[in-house]
Amino acid sequence: MSVARVRVALPDRPYDVVVGPGVLRHLSSHLTVARDAANAAVITVEPVATLYGSRVVAALQQLGLETHTIVVPDGEAAKTLATLDAVYHRLAAIPLGRSDVVVALGGGVAGDLAGFAAATWNRGVAVIQLPTTLLAQVDAAVGGKTGVNLPEGKNLIGAFHQPSVVVADTETLATLALRDRRAGLGEAAKYGFIEDTTLLELLESRPEAAVDGDSAVISEVVRRGVSVKARIVAADERETGERALLNYGHTFAHAIEAVTGYGTYRHGEAVALGMVAAARLGERLGVSDRGLAQRTVSVLQRLGLPTAGVRADPAQLWDAMTRDKKAKGGVRFVLCTRPGHAVVVDPPERHIVDGVLRSLG
Repeated sequence: MSVARVRVALPDRPYDVVVGPGVLRHLSSHLTVARDAANAAVITVEPVATLYGSRVVAALQQLGLETHTIVVPDGEAAKTLATLDAVYHRLAAIPLGRSDVVVALGGGVAGDLAGFAAATWNRGVAVIQLPTTLLAQVDAAVGGKTGVNLPEGKNLIGAFHQPSVVVADTETLATLALRDRRAGLGEAAKYGFIEDTTLLELLESRPEAAVDGDSAVISEVVRRGVSVKARIVAADERETGERALLNYGHTFAHAIEAVTGYGTYRHGEAVALGMVAAARLGERLGVSDRGLAQRTVSVLQRLGLPTAGVRADPAQLWDAMTRDKKAKGGVRFVLCTRPGHAVVVDPPERHIVDGVLRSLG
């Protein structure tokens, strides 16, 4: 597959998402920085820093930037105020000025943490997103959502802060652990269910190739997922309307992550479970076509993702959902009427949701 450029056409600050194999080898040609920028802070994790850090540093130095690498712990459990505080002190030591740039190199955790640091440092500095996991490439690095977690919930402290560019090198996905690649496919499947049925059919027809990281298949999966998100974000940057559809499966997923502990499920695994729950809820409410839940289970199982086995008290899950930052006047859900079409529904009765939660056990 050749390199694809997907435009996030925000009215006041549009940017490109560059997708393709090997794009990190020509990174400097895809980047622009402020004319008076002097420093770049690369926020990354291991082993990503070892694998790709020198390549990124060399590209930034080609642009005339003095480059500083900040390695942070990986995993959702590390996406905390304590980690952010350590990053702030490193930025102060540089010191990183308002014309300088933060570069996020890694998966969703590095991207969220670096993005929020950029959003809040000196009241906002530029950020470049260089995602190296499938979940980050297809979703987390695009759209400007940044933040850190609290014990009470995920991403409760955060900001919208759009990147100046996203460069998604699909060759980096070859070094991913199998479990992480599968988890990213869970997030990708979401885009198939809410809008792009061609993407859903690709995952259904070639699940082994997707799981194995076939270059052509995985690049097409990323391009299609990013295209859906770019269109929705451009139409509704601050999630006042249509962008809520991107939360398909996520109300359940965030509760599962919070209650079971952030180390139990990868985010994409929790999203897979959340989409099963959403499809069952939709069928029970008469919103979704019959058969959606079974189709959901079928495609996710073929991708090696969990569709049952949640060990959590439904009451605790419900409490976690009521604390979700998107809960307004009750717990609202994104449901699919059919693959390719999603809607937001009013809060259902709790006993119906409890029944769905029990079905995940």
